[in-house]
Amino acid sequence: MSSQTATRLLEPKDGYAIVVGFSAFFCISMIFASFCLKKYKKEVMTSENFATAGRSIGKFLSASSVVSSWTWASTLLTSSALTYQNGIGSAYAYAAGAALQLVCFAALAVAVKIRAPNLHTYLELVRVRYGKITHIVFIVYALMTNILVTVMLVTGVIDSINVISGANIVGVAFLLPLGILCYTFYGGLKSTFLGDMSHTIIVVIVILMFLFKSYCMGSKDSETGLGTPTLVYEALRKASKINPVAGNRDGEVLTFHSKPSFIFFVINIAGNFGTVFLDQGYWNKAISTSSENGQVFYGYYLGFVAWMVIPLAMGTGAGLICKALELSPKFPTYPNPMSSDQISAGFVVPFMAQTLLGKNGAYAVMIMLISCFSSALSGELVAVSSVCAYDIYKVYVNPKATGKQLINVTHLACIVFCFLLICFGIGLHYGDVGMGWIYEFMGVIISSCVLPAVLVLFWKDMNIYAATISPIISTCLAIIGWMCSAKGLYKSVNVNTLFYDNPMLIGNVICLLGPLVFIPIFQIIFGKQDFNFKIFETDIKRDDDDEEIMKAELEIVKSNKSKVIVDANEETNSDEDLEKKNLQPINSVISYAKDIPRETLDKKKEENMMMLKKLSKIANWASLFFCLALCIVWPMPMYGIKGYIWSREFFTGWVVVIIIWMFISSFIVVFGPLYEGRRSIWFVLKGVYWDLTGQSERLSQYQIDHPEELLSVQSQVDKRMYEKEEVDNTNIDTIME
Repeated sequence: MSSQTATRLLEPKDGYAIVVGFSAFFCISMIFASFCLKKYKKEVMTSENFATAGRSIGKFLSASSVVSSWTWASTLLTSSALTYQNGIGSAYAYAAGAALQLVCFAALAVAVKIRAPNLHTYLELVRVRYGKITHIVFIVYALMTNILVTVMLVTGVIDSINVISGANIVGVAFLLPLGILCYTFYGGLKSTFLGDMSHTIIVVIVILMFLFKSYCMGSKDSETGLGTPTLVYEALRKASKINPVAGNRDGEVLTFHSKPSFIFFVINIAGNFGTVFLDQGYWNKAISTSSENGQVFYGYYLGFVAWMVIPLAMGTGAGLICKALELSPKFPTYPNPMSSDQISAGFVVPFMAQTLLGKNGAYAVMIMLISCFSSALSGELVAVSSVCAYDIYKVYVNPKATGKQLINVTHLACIVFCFLLICFGIGLHYGDVGMGWIYEFMGVIISSCVLPAVLVLFWKDMNIYAATISPIISTCLAIIGWMCSAKGLYKSVNVNTLFYDNPMLIGNVICLLGPLVFIPIFQIIFGKQDFNFKIFETDIKRDDDDEEIMKAELEIVKSNKSKVIVDANEETNSDEDLEKKNLQPINSVISYAKDIPRETLDKKKEENMMMLKKLSKIANWASLFFCLALCIVWPMPMYGIKGYIWSREFFTGWVVVIIIWMFISSFIVVFGPLYEGRRSIWFVLKGVYWDLTGQSERLSQYQIDHPEELLSVQSQVDKRMYEKEEVDNTNIDTIME
């Protein structure tokens, strides 16, 4: 089969149809969900809610969002390609090397809730502690992170869709973001969370489909020759004899004794610390998750458990299966193995899916990749817009910016960032810079800021020089080491030599560990800072969005065709006047939040803090435990002195564990959010029913009787809890004027 034929699994019209249809469907679905939350749960899209989702997200929805945000196209394609190329060790290298950061970030997320409960972006911590110069340095690193991540997302998905269907690169690149922009505009971070859950469901279903078709058929499939773990094992051992893996013990696929896998493991760890700890998107997950009952802690740990199995399952269900299927006459490149260009271009998963499931497999892969792209891009858009609004516009352009102005800035930032990065991604595609190259390159540029960013929140003694200068020096040295090693080892510096394992390894390690050398030096020279962390809580404040909420509340009331249009706290509203006007008194959202006794809020805050401080200690120790477990205790004995080639029984056990783990993951990211949000779902369904049956007044009455279930009330109560002074009540009549 020719290379050209092999690269076209579907027709271009199929690609366009899926891109447009799928994007439109999810756009409409997410806008409808956001509309229902606004109408029935009184969610008001202020600048605060756009960036933080009201700080009321539960642990399961947070976990689902973490999984979705960390499931890039590279998660699916790179883990599979490396497993096909280097063996099962690379599946573990990807999974453990990227899951470790989620565990460590959980400790950071809990610390944010304790020390900076009013935070919008992590850059606010830097500004409050060190001032504008350091703030600008960190803004540059934050935006570089978002730029590199987004470009990687773009190049990965457009290349894959082009590979599968032949759809035009430029056309696909500009069609894909349109629906994402629309629902992100309308629903902000909350719509991103809802979209994350929906997209994760699709990814889980497709992966389980691959696993079941390959391992759980119970007998030999007449077309693929697979169907049970034993059949796959025998096919893999045979493939290893015919096409041995360079750098692995005896050329075997089923071994952890793999030099390329080990090198990638180190690169992956170093690079991914930057893409998690410096990406505002992950801080958004922490900021928006509720601090009540330690939800933020459990959200990240549930996300860790649910996510780690995905690259393992893709390696096992796609990478290994592709290796086993390449001996089948149905395989696109038969009788030859895949070329290095095809592997790096992301053909592994599409070729495997086509051989295993036919044309339906190609459709499934396209939908899965578009899902990953949609959820990740939406998160990146909210992250960048938050930085532009709260760290650039509000600090350096308009310090007295209103909520409406901040919303306008976030919308503008979304549009500009999205389309600039689409153009950048297209340019990189035509420059032969692919997803894998960008994935490994990111750590060379951004990882130097990880340690300073963590110490801003954890170490009171780090001075301004250590925080400001050490990441810059480390990045410069990393770039020098990266390029010099390519020149010294391979005699030239170009896109190909810079992508080799050794230069990437050197650049990533220097960048991440450089501050370990320079921070102590600056501490010795310039001394300690002795910062008081209480300043974070007092100096970082939430937006004053009371007026926006009151106006929006009246609009919601009018849209409900309700007669409830006056404030019950207004003294002039006597019972007789209300009866004459046929009006019902209500407490506004602001009034209800104000009426809660200060003592009640303080007690609840104290309970939350006690729980968070307890979980903070657990998170710190758990980070150390998982670092040792994932990096040493499990992989090192498997690597061994001579290495271990898996037996049939061991491989079968591995497959069984992966499948069970995938079901656990599906319960966390699919059924967990539904169970957690069952009251809200029931509330919305009742509201829809009442509207459809002409009983809108029942909806209004229910909202009056159950204000604690309204999202705007929950966000205002949380806001009051962390304010020193009570919020002034705003008169509805004044707002109307």
